[in-house]
Amino acid sequence: MVYQEQITISTKGHGDMHDLTDKVSQIIKKSGIKAGMVNVFNVGSTAAIGTIEFEPGLQKDLPQLLNKLIPPSREYGHEQTWHDGNGHSHLQATWLGPEITVPIRDSRLISGTWQQIFHLECDIKPRQRQIVVTVYGD
Repeated sequence: MVYQEQITISTKGHGDMHDLTDKVSQIIKKSGIKAGMVNVFNVGSTAAIGTIEFEPGLQKDLPQLLNKLIPPSREYGHEQTWHDGNGHSHLQATWLGPEITVPIRDSRLISGTWQQIFHLECDIKPRQRQIVVTVYGD
């Protein structure tokens, strides 16, 4: 069986993180699926999905680390082509990835106590984001 829903969030721009765990858990329960997998996918090329301990320190640390590793710069090929200021946003999002798949048992995420599903906005401006949640299993 496959069940799919969409989550819509509004972001504040680069570095804004959202905890999606509760919304994803609600969708799993609604699906009626007891055992299987859930895939959480960001629609768009300048945001990422992953897991982290969703706490204020890491909400600050992750975007700062990404900016050190892949800093804003006018030197990226994307910038030279489009001049839109978000070449680093594309690269950061690509590096982290647009999706995550998590196993389900007893209609619940199999995750660690301090492991939450997050959405990270890598783009430089606020966005309305669509996140597709697909639950599959029995």
